[in-house]
Amino acid sequence: MSITSSAVLAELNISVWPAKKLDRATSANITSNANAHGDAAQVKKNLFAGTSLRKDIENYAARIRLYHNQHTLPWSDKGQRLLTTKLFLEYKQYMNNAEAVYNQLCDTFFAAYPQLVIDAQQSLGSLYDAEDYPPLDEVKQKFAFKLAIDPLPESGDFRLDATTAELEEIKADYEKRYEERLGEAMQSAWDRLHKELTHLSEKMADSAGGEDAPKKRYHETLLTNARGLCGLLTKLNVTNDPKLEEARRDLENALLGTDIESIKDSSQVRGEVKSKVDDILKKFEW
Repeated sequence: MSITSSAVLAELNISVWPAKKLDRATSANITSNANAHGDAAQVKKNLFAGTSLRKDIENYAARIRLYHNQHTLPWSDKGQRLLTTKLFLEYKQYMNNAEAVYNQLCDTFFAAYPQLVIDAQQSLGSLYDAEDYPPLDEVKQKFAFKLAIDPLPESGDFRLDATTAELEEIKADYEKRYEERLGEAMQSAWDRLHKELTHLSEKMADSAGGEDAPKKRYHETLLTNARGLCGLLTKLNVTNDPKLEEARRDLENALLGTDIESIKDSSQVRGEVKSKVDDILKKFEW
């Protein structure tokens, strides 16, 4: 099945300087004083202890990667992921804004870097080593935001100086891998739905042991995450798999009219939701 008109390939690479440094001398002292083997413990210095400026960049980069993974499907081992055209505009707008915020966080860190190095002398005490802090120009090279979006190639698009027989073999191999990748991408969507259903089923099951049993906590995200996935799957279903759409719609209907307060307060509501969710789990081959 060709999906070249309904998906593209997105590859995201975000670099953030870890700013951690192994302190071999301190590590050796600790293991020696503990009468332990030399590799029993390691001391890794946080070069910017006492400030969150670099950590803020790292945390934000993690959020961007999470969004990227949630809104795309696996495709190749090289980092490219399948982005459906239904999600393209939403995805691109998010990434444009995310890159701007990322760059702003980096610029704030770069502007503060000289002072942060001075402050580190007090924050790290005897662990401080000026050699751990490269020049600012070198530090800037340790941060990067790169997003590449490429068209999904057609299986017959081979520009090679090869015999007809060789080209046919290459095409056949590509088409096989293409179908395998497409199958893995769609299985990833099924797996997300199965994980969400299983989680809901477990949360809706009342604990055995009566009043003495630990009380489960129910947060709004229990429903918002499930409903959000239902909306997302309408755009991730790149092959228009009718079974996936049916399962998605079944979950959507199972949560219809349900709110978190009724789930908290009523074992009957929890039981009804669990019954519907379990029926979906039994209905499809996962």
